[in-house]
Amino acid sequence: MSLRAAPAVLLHDLTVAYDRKPAVHHLQGIFPAGSLTAVVGPNGAGKSTLLKTMVGLLRPTEGRVELQPPSAIAYLPQQAEIDRSFPISVLDTVLLGYWRRLGWRREVTAAMHEAAQAAIAAVGLKGLAQAAVGTLSVGQFQRVLFARIVLQDAPVILLDEPFAAIDEATAADLVAVVEGWHREGRTVIAVLHDLGQVRAHFPQALLLAGAAVAWGPTAEALTPDNLHRARRQADPWGADELIEGMAS
Repeated sequence: MSLRAAPAVLLHDLTVAYDRKPAVHHLQGIFPAGSLTAVVGPNGAGKSTLLKTMVGLLRPTEGRVELQPPSAIAYLPQQAEIDRSFPISVLDTVLLGYWRRLGWRREVTAAMHEAAQAAIAAVGLKGLAQAAVGTLSVGQFQRVLFARIVLQDAPVILLDEPFAAIDEATAADLVAVVEGWHREGRTVIAVLHDLGQVRAHFPQALLLAGAAVAWGPTAEALTPDNLHRARRQADPWGADELIEGMAS
């Protein structure tokens, strides 16, 4: 795994509308090179929209996203957005991590197969390389997606709810993978809901409620006052259940 120098990710007055409704409002700031940041906030706060815009799936209404220097991004969407009905094996799914380098014409080499097998073992799926992804549990499939990101070898990694609906053991293993990426100097940005997990493992946090409420060191960003502001900003009519438990 040959890591290139990780870039900083810059947001320049970024505004994004999703389904014709404003979702992200005038977001301005920097994810520093090599940083590990959690994006948190109430439901409908624009978290997933932000990641989709950063990876180029959505176009900004105003402003722009910049990688300095320009570089590749690896993106893990929510599992609900992935169709697992296609008959493909764990190994072939992981090998798709080489897609950017291979395209249609080049063949997968023996070295690539070896690296894919190593990535599968590293995420705890040794012996399942030939299993069909449709037969896997939610947690096992998430491990497959993490192995695919390992092969992408991207300096910037975006994760949308990577630990949702998986068991505690799998979550702990995948958190360790994320922390390994951080130690390697990659810029990692993850949408998360578990604030205990954020406080334990993510040094930086962006608290989002359409617009940024707070952005910086996690302990400073996720104060009770800021969490209350995020709730009110997302729902000025006071629906406290929007982020019930976020202050825990």
